[in-house]
Amino acid sequence: MAKLAWGIMGTGNIAKSFAKGLADSKSGTLVAVGSRSQASADTFAKLFPGITAHATYEALLADHQVQAVYISMPHTLHAEWAIKACEAGKHVLCEKPIGLNHAEAMAIVEAAQRHGVFLMEAFMYRCHPQTAKLVELIRDKVIGEVQLIQATFAFRTGAGPEHRLINPELGGGGILDVGCYPVSLARLVAGAAVGKPFAEPIDVKAVGVLGASGVDEWSAAVLSFPGNIVAQIATGVRLRHDNLVRITGSEGTISIPSLWIPAREGGKVSITVHRQGKDPEEIVIETKDWLYGLEADTVARHAAERQAPAMSWDDSLGNMRTLDRWRESIGLTYDLEKPERASPPYSGRALAVRAGSRMPTGRIAGLAKPVSRLVMGVDNQVTWPHTAAMFDDFFERGGNAFDVAWVYGGGRCERMLGAWVKNRALRDQVVILGKGAHTPFCTPKDLTRQLHESLERLAMDHLDIYMMHRDNLEVPVGEFVDVLNEHLKAGRMRAFGGSNWSIARIDAANAYAKAKGLTGFAAWSNNFSLARMVDAPWNGCFSASDAASRAWLTRTQMPLMPWSSQARGFFTERADPADTSDQELVRCWYAPDNWQRRERVVQLAQKKGVLPINIALAYVLCQPFPTFPLIGPRTLAETRTTWPALDVTLTPGELAWLNLEAAAVG
Repeated sequence: MAKLAWGIMGTGNIAKSFAKGLADSKSGTLVAVGSRSQASADTFAKLFPGITAHATYEALLADHQVQAVYISMPHTLHAEWAIKACEAGKHVLCEKPIGLNHAEAMAIVEAAQRHGVFLMEAFMYRCHPQTAKLVELIRDKVIGEVQLIQATFAFRTGAGPEHRLINPELGGGGILDVGCYPVSLARLVAGAAVGKPFAEPIDVKAVGVLGASGVDEWSAAVLSFPGNIVAQIATGVRLRHDNLVRITGSEGTISIPSLWIPAREGGKVSITVHRQGKDPEEIVIETKDWLYGLEADTVARHAAERQAPAMSWDDSLGNMRTLDRWRESIGLTYDLEKPERASPPYSGRALAVRAGSRMPTGRIAGLAKPVSRLVMGVDNQVTWPHTAAMFDDFFERGGNAFDVAWVYGGGRCERMLGAWVKNRALRDQVVILGKGAHTPFCTPKDLTRQLHESLERLAMDHLDIYMMHRDNLEVPVGEFVDVLNEHLKAGRMRAFGGSNWSIARIDAANAYAKAKGLTGFAAWSNNFSLARMVDAPWNGCFSASDAASRAWLTRTQMPLMPWSSQARGFFTERADPADTSDQELVRCWYAPDNWQRRERVVQLAQKKGVLPINIALAYVLCQPFPTFPLIGPRTLAETRTTWPALDVTLTPGELAWLNLEAAAVG
C-alpha cells in the first residue's frame, strides 16, 4: 500500500469527516487544505494542526508535498477541479456524484486517463467490509436468484433556497446528493447476481416532486435489469425515510439497516438474512477501521492501478448515466445544462488546441480554411452537456470539421452544433459540413427551403461545405447545379458536393458546370471503408469502396468525405460470426470476404501495436486520394481510441493486402 500525502479541497463538514478518518488510516497523512479564502482555510487548519492552509484551490494543486486530493466542494465544481487536479498530477478522490451528469464524468475520467493518475468517486460505503460481505452473499446465492432490490436514502432538510441542497445553481436536489447511493447499490447487486462487477439498467422510470426552486425534493424510480431483476429506489431532501436496503430473492431476503454510512469510527454493523423455513440469521461485520480511513486506504492500495474495484471508472460512468435517466424521467434539467448558458469548457479554461496536437489537415476547393482529416459526425449529440464534452475534446485534439444534416435529430443536432460554435466563439476556426435535400424532399425547391432552415437552426449565415444528402434522378442534374450556384453566389455556402451520388451524375454535374461557366462539385460523400458494404444501412445509400470508384478518385483527386468509414463497428469486438444480435451489422457487413479482411486487420494491428479499428481507419486515411473520413464516437473514450489511427502509415502493399488484392504484405 502506497503512503500518500493528502490535500483537501473544501472546508465543509464532509471535508472534516474525511480529515478525521484520514488520521486513522494506515496509508494517509493530511498535509494541506485549500479554500476560497485564507480565513476559511486557517479555521480548518486549526482543527488539524501542522497542515498548510492555502487561500486558493490553485495554490493547493501547486503544493509539491500534496500527492492526492480529496474534492469535497459542491457538485457543480467537481468537474473543473477534478480535471485540474489530474492535470497537476495529483491522485483524485472526488465526492459523489463525480459530476453533474454523465458528460462531466466522462471529461473527468478522460483527464485521469490522459495524465496517468488515480481517480475514484467517493462512495465510502463501497470500501467497507459490510458491502464486500453483501456482494459475497449475493454471488453465493444465499437467497437464491435476486428478484427485487429496494433501497432508499432520503432526509428532510430545513435549508433555504440558497443552500447547496436546494439551489439548482449548485446541482441541488435529492437525486444527485443521495439518490446516487441507491442507484449505485442497485447496479452493484444486480451485477453481483449475474457474476459481474455491476449491471446497467435496461429501463428507468420515475416520478418526483420539484420544489419552488426547481430541484427534486423527493422522487422514486423503478429500474429493470437483465435477469428479470427489478429495483425500487427512492430519495429526497425534504423527505424523512428509514433508509433501509432490502433484497428479495427466490429463497429469502437480505435486510441491511445501515448501509450508506456504516460505523464512521469503526465498530459493528450487521446484515440479516431471512431464509424460507429458517430463523433469521444476523451476520455481524466488525472492523476497527474508520469509514473514511478505509476509503483513503482504498485509494492508496490501488494508486498504481489508477482505479479501484470498489468504484471503477466504468462504474461511475454507468451510475451517472442512470442518474441522468432518472432526472430526465421527472423532467429535471438544470439551467447549467442548457445551451443558453454561456458555460465554459468543463476544465474552466478557454477552449484551445492542446500542445502537440497531431491532427493532419487537407484542402478543399473553395475553402480558405484547412480541414482536419477527421470529421466529427453530429448525429447523436442532443443535449448540451454531451455536446460540449464531445466537441470540446475533438477541438482540443485538433479537429475543426463537423458534419451535420437537416434530418438529424429533427433539427436538434444542428441547434446543438450552432449553440456550441456560438458559445465558444469559433465560427471562423471551424468547418461546417451541412447536408440537405434528403429523399423524399430532393428537389431544388426543397434544397433551398432546408438550407435556410439549417442556417437558422445553426444561427449561421453560411455553411463551409454543403452536401446534397441524396440524389434524385428525375431531376436534371443541371437544375441542381444551378440552384447550388445561386446559394454559392449569395454567400450561403463556400463549396458544395454530393452524398450518395453516383460517379456518372457527378461527372455530368461538373461537365454542365464547366460548360456554363459555373462552379462544380468540390467533394463527394459516399460510404468508403475497408469492409465491403453488403447492403446499404439506409435506402438510397451508395459506396465508393470498389476498385472502379477508387481508380476514379485517384485520377480526379476529388476529395472524399466518407460516412461509416469504420464500417459501423465491424472492426471492433461488436462483430463476431457467432453473434447475430445486431441485425443491421449482420445485414450490412457480415460476409465471408469481410471476415477475411477483419482477420487481416487484427493481424496487422497486433504487428503495429494498435487496435484493429485504428488499422481500418488508417486504410481510409492512407489512400492515394484525399480523404476526410467522418467518425461518429458516442463517448470520449471512443474518440480517444480512434486517435491512434492518425499515427499509422500503411504502404500500398499493406493497403492491397488488407483488401484481399495481393497475396502478402510487401
